[in-house]
Amino acid sequence: MKKGLAILGSTGSIGKQTLEVVSVFPSSLTVVALAAKDEVELIVEQIKKFSPKIVAVATEEVKQKVEQKLGATKVQLFVGREGLTKVATELSARMVVVAIPGSLALSATIEAVRAKKDIALATKEVLVAAGEIFMREIKTAGVKIFPIDSEHSAIAQCLKGEDPKTIKKIVITASGGPFFKTPVEKFATLTAKEALNHPIWKMGPKITIDSATLMNKGFEVIEAHHLFGLDYSKIEVIIHPQSTIHSFVEFVDGSIKAQLGAPDMRIPIQYALLEDSRFANHWNQLSFAKLAKLEFLQPDRLKFPCLEYAYEAGKKGGTLPAVLNAANEEAVKLFLRGQINFAELPQKIKAAMERHQNKENPTLEDILEADKITRQKPTTLIP
Repeated sequence: MKKGLAILGSTGSIGKQTLEVVSVFPSSLTVVALAAKDEVELIVEQIKKFSPKIVAVATEEVKQKVEQKLGATKVQLFVGREGLTKVATELSARMVVVAIPGSLALSATIEAVRAKKDIALATKEVLVAAGEIFMREIKTAGVKIFPIDSEHSAIAQCLKGEDPKTIKKIVITASGGPFFKTPVEKFATLTAKEALNHPIWKMGPKITIDSATLMNKGFEVIEAHHLFGLDYSKIEVIIHPQSTIHSFVEFVDGSIKAQLGAPDMRIPIQYALLEDSRFANHWNQLSFAKLAKLEFLQPDRLKFPCLEYAYEAGKKGGTLPAVLNAANEEAVKLFLRGQINFAELPQKIKAAMERHQNKENPTLEDILEADKITRQKPTTLIP
C-alpha cells in the first residue's frame, strides 16, 4: 500500500527535492496534500503532476490565480494558516514532510502530531522554538520523527543498535559557509548575493544565510539536544568544508562512528520518507577516488557569535530559543533586503535576546507570544 504524504513547503528547495524522491518511488509513495506560498506556476505544475487531494496557498489572491490556471482539475484549495493545518492533518496522509523555513509551520506540525502523523522534519525552527513541547507531543501521540537534515540523519544512522548510555559525544559537521576564511573586518561590506553563494549545498535563501552566520549549525545543536536527549556538553560542532562526513558519534570506549555520503539532500530525504530503509541510490554518489582531502577545523565563535548565542539560548531554554529564532528570521529578512549588513546580523539577534524576559516551562501559547512580540518590536532589530 502506498504511503500518503502531505508536504508543507512543496515549492521550496526541500519540498521540490522531496517530490523528486516521490517520482522515483511511485509504488511506495503518493502525494495527498501540498502546502505552498505564492509560486503560482510551480504550484499548478505540482498539482497536475502529483494530483493531491488538497492544496494550501498563502492568500486568496494566489488561490484565485491557481484556480484560473487549473481549469477543471479536481483539487480542494485552502488559504493561509487554516489551510496549512488542513494539509498537515489530511486524513489520508500517513507522514507529513515539514519543509517550511521559519516558525510558520510550528502550530500545523504539532496538530499533525496530534492527528497521529509521522513527521519527516526539515524545518529546524520547530525543534528550536518549541523542542520540549514538540517532543512531548511526539511521545504522547506515539508517532515517529524522521530527521531530514543530513547531520541529524547521520547521527540517527550512527546510533542504530547502540545503547544511548554509551555515547560520549556527538560532533555535528559544518561546511563553514562562504565566509569561513573571510577576514572579519570585511563582514560589514559583504552583500546578500555573496552570502547566497554557498560553496557546497543548494538550499533556500534563509537557510543559506544561516549557514553563512553559523546560526544554522547553532539551530542543529538545539535540535540534536531534543532529538537525541543529550546534554549540550555532549554536542560539538566542527568545520568540515568538504561536507562529506555529515556527523560523528564518539562512544565511551573511544570508538567513533561517522556517516559519509555525497552532499545531496535527496539522500537523507529518501531515507526519511522510506522510514530508514535502504533503497537504490538515484542521486549523486560519493567517490573516494575523487576525494582529494578531508579537512576539520574548530569554529571561531568570536567571528561567528551566532553559534554561541544558540548554545546560550538552548541551555537557558524557556522562551529564549523562540526569541533567538524569531530575531534571526527578522534579521535575515533585513539583510536580504539590504537594510543591514552582514556584521549587523548577530548584533540584532543578541539585542533581542538581551531585551527578552525569559519564561521557563512555557506553553505553546507562551512561545507563540514571545515569537510575535520579538517580530513586532522594530527597535529590537532596526537601529
